[in-house]
Amino acid sequence: MIEQVRAELASTGVLRVGVNLSNILLVTNRLDDGTPVGISPDMGAAIAEQLGVPVEYHCFEQVGLTADAITNANVDIGLIAQEAERAKTISFTDAYCEIEGTYLVRSESTIQTMEEVDQPGIRIAVSNRSAYDLFLSRTLKNAKLVRAQGLPETAAMFAKENLEVLAGLRPALIDNAKAIDGSRILDGRYMSVKQALGTQKKNEISQKFLQAFVEDARATGVVQGFIDRHKVTGKLTVAV
Repeated sequence: MIEQVRAELASTGVLRVGVNLSNILLVTNRLDDGTPVGISPDMGAAIAEQLGVPVEYHCFEQVGLTADAITNANVDIGLIAQEAERAKTISFTDAYCEIEGTYLVRSESTIQTMEEVDQPGIRIAVSNRSAYDLFLSRTLKNAKLVRAQGLPETAAMFAKENLEVLAGLRPALIDNAKAIDGSRILDGRYMSVKQALGTQKKNEISQKFLQAFVEDARATGVVQGFIDRHKVTGKLTVAV
């Protein structure tokens, strides 16, 4: 089977891994030569090692560009969140780790619960084409999404344009709350962002290999080891 998977995933002689730099929990640093450091790169390297080929990282500043690269076969695999819209063109494994998505509001806001966010007149700052943007686009009925490119820009837009709500991942919002005076994070979550491996739909043999890799990496503590190594324990959890 490995030979067949290698033929599908590493036909160029290397495993081209798409890495989303905008997720600061999964990519925590970059070396001087630009090599990404974090859980996503480690997962890609571990897969390449199993296939017996070198790893080649392709880094993208936005998650949407990473998704495009997977769909268009500009990379062999990518590490991004599962999402129904993306799954129309990408085959995903089960999640290997997950992150809570929630909201930040100003202290004086009358909004106290998740359910109270989806009201007419409520503007929600959101990072364009993020997993939670795609989810909220499908599920919100009344509130309006206002998009910016990337997490720092989205937080800045929330503050500058005096928007009512900032959507994001809980660990990042905790940092935002420290930087934005008079803000608080709502209890609960609107979704759990599930980070997974994705590849082209045509790679049917490789899909089974990647799924088995994820299941083994969760069960044997490999994923937890990566979480601990990169000091994001408590911010990410191993998916179940």
